[in-house]
Amino acid sequence: MSSNLHPSQLHQHLQMYAYAKWSSWGSLLLAVSLLSLGASLPRQSKPWVLAASVGTLEVGRRHRQTAKMLRESLGDIDRASRINFQALARTQTQTTAQLALTVGAVDANWQPENLITDPVEYIQKKQKHVALVGGTGDGKSTFTQYLSSKIGGRVVVYDSDAKPDDWAWLDQADVIGRKGNFKAIDTAMGKDLEILEDLVQLRGEGGDNAIAGRERFIVAEEFPILVDECDHAATWIKRHAKRGRRYKQFVCALAQNDTAENFGLQGDKDTLYSCFCLVRLGQFGRDHARTKLKDPQLEQWLKAGGKRRFMVDDCPCELDLSNWGVTAIAQPENSGGGDEEARSQSSVMNEYEQFIVNWGQQHPGEVLKARILLQASRLFEGMQPDEVRIIFASMADRGLGEVEGNGDRLGWRWSK
Repeated sequence: MSSNLHPSQLHQHLQMYAYAKWSSWGSLLLAVSLLSLGASLPRQSKPWVLAASVGTLEVGRRHRQTAKMLRESLGDIDRASRINFQALARTQTQTTAQLALTVGAVDANWQPENLITDPVEYIQKKQKHVALVGGTGDGKSTFTQYLSSKIGGRVVVYDSDAKPDDWAWLDQADVIGRKGNFKAIDTAMGKDLEILEDLVQLRGEGGDNAIAGRERFIVAEEFPILVDECDHAATWIKRHAKRGRRYKQFVCALAQNDTAENFGLQGDKDTLYSCFCLVRLGQFGRDHARTKLKDPQLEQWLKAGGKRRFMVDDCPCELDLSNWGVTAIAQPENSGGGDEEARSQSSVMNEYEQFIVNWGQQHPGEVLKARILLQASRLFEGMQPDEVRIIFASMADRGLGEVEGNGDRLGWRWSK
């Protein structure tokens, strides 16, 4: 019976059985073919054909006997085949399973030697532009907003897909291209090139002091689309890549691939790597660890950390932005809004209060009503107007702005 056979014997017996079975049928067919052929041959050739046919039949008979003996040894052929397949599957997957166990068993306490926890400090130290690469859902927009709120200088954003509450902490005149307005982005990029040339002249005449206070950080969302839609995009990124750093005009370009072509730098891969810090999120970071750095342990470490772990150039980075949002955005120093008291209290404000304060600083003297706030941001989605007015009153009691009116006419206004 098959249960008494070792898996290696079982596989061998099945092979022998299959060979003997099909060989016996093949011998029978060959003997019949020879007899048919002999009928049409000359008389002197017929004995030889008959002898060959008889010999073939004898070979087939012996193979049939062998197949019968093997079948008795194997017992249930279907069961034997299943056992053989299971044994083969174990031998084929054992190495892979062991490898997965070895590679996947990352020590929870293991940390990369060159780990960085402050990508902003790293980027500022390198004095380079930023090329941000990530797929849908990897957190490109969140990281970009975090970076732009920390990097310094006037922030300008080119974002054709910006939602009403995106970049709410910026002067909305500096968020260009909403609702797919690529013409506005192209026009602004043309002005950027003129500004860059003006800065070259100013610095040449008066040195670094002549361009002080003109620092800018320009964010270009989904740059491959801008290259397709805006005539100035390719020239814009090349000029800023090579000259912008010297004149404090830094750019952050976003794409879903880390090729030079995606950043409008066809055939100029050296510029991409020499002038930009490449921030790779999600699978792009893991692929870089595996294919470029040849470090499977680092790949598994990145995978275990989800969105909070990524690569900045060849350095692994860990930064948890899961709770980052409106509450974490500090008002830029050059935006002209806010005072020391508001900044000192920002650490105790919740996300709703922080958004309201930012709105008030951007709209000095204007009264914010509950209905306006509910339309301004999805952050307040699901709230009732009365709940918003309670927030207004609570903030006024703590010295964060003041209320005006009462009942369902109550509104809030920023005041120092």
